[in-house]
Amino acid sequence: MRNTLIILLVLSLFTGCGTKKLSRQETVTTYYNAYDSGDFNKIKAVIHDSITLVSGDFVMPFNKTSFKEFYKWDSIFKPTYEILQLTEDNNDIIATITQKNIRNGFLKNNPLKLHIKVSFVTGKITKLEELDYIDVNWTAWNQEKDSLVDWIKVNHPELDGFVNDMTMTGAMNYLKAIELFEKKRKLEIQKLHQP
Repeated sequence: MRNTLIILLVLSLFTGCGTKKLSRQETVTTYYNAYDSGDFNKIKAVIHDSITLVSGDFVMPFNKTSFKEFYKWDSIFKPTYEILQLTEDNNDIIATITQKNIRNGFLKNNPLKLHIKVSFVTGKITKLEELDYIDVNWTAWNQEKDSLVDWIKVNHPELDGFVNDMTMTGAMNYLKAIELFEKKRKLEIQKLHQP
């Protein structure tokens, strides 16, 4: 009996050592590194059962299943994230990050640099709130977006609505819209240079 207790004690010590709790900064780093590596299971391990994304007036609540759908949408644009700085702010982390992706490139703001407030519940990420963007050219962003949306409505109505469709299909339609629009631009430039 005594040997059994000693073995259980030793096993519990080893098990306890293997489940080290991540710091808030390590959790945020794990989250963004998992995006870069395309590992949703690592993201799932550091987010709470419910997570909310806040971007301006848009508040998007998710559970883990619906967040995976958002992740799939985002992954279509082939994002890469770089953490520039992590600062403790009471129980939150203020992260300064850059995000490069195909969509931002088309919208003439690649990389997109911003501050994000990351909030936690029981050590897991529960909220990501965009605080402010750094050196973003919103005029170029809106001109490109509006030109694309208007052209698609007229020339490819089957893709209309892609901007607000946060599903994987919506993201694929967004990429298809960009591809068609850029092809049209190239043809226009070629026509200008023909004698």
